[in-house]
Amino acid sequence: MNFFRNTLGVLAGLTVAALIITLGIKIDSSWVTYKQFAPFDHWETLLQSVQKKDSFFVALLFFGGLGVTFGGVVTAMIVKYAKVAYAILIGFIMLFIAMLDIIIYPYHPVFYKISIFLIFFPFSWIGGKITEVIYERRKKRAKQLLQSKNKKPQA
Repeated sequence: MNFFRNTLGVLAGLTVAALIITLGIKIDSSWVTYKQFAPFDHWETLLQSVQKKDSFFVALLFFGGLGVTFGGVVTAMIVKYAKVAYAILIGFIMLFIAMLDIIIYPYHPVFYKISIFLIFFPFSWIGGKITEVIYERRKKRAKQLLQSKNKKPQA
């Protein structure tokens, strides 16, 4: 049962990351060269049209970091054990996809190629840690509440 839960968590995290990246790309209407919601079917033509626009790649890095952070949070909320590890897995998968993108399409600037390594892992780790901290605080608060209920009033 944990296998299905973990798989669902990873797929949900990747979906959230892809959705945030898609919405981030749509922020500037001059970048949109496609009619569908998601740009991934027309990725090569999109990259060709924004090849000399560094602002697109800065936005792509920013929303990629935001996407893996929230994707890591969603994944860590769904999986039962090793929350940070599964959140980092989201970062690894997104890094792998970004590296394939760089290998397949030669339209990326050098700063983007270097920065993906500095963005995906740390931000996915932060997403996992956010969830871990929230769960630890919730456990601590529940424990304190239980202890306060079990205390006998002094006469």
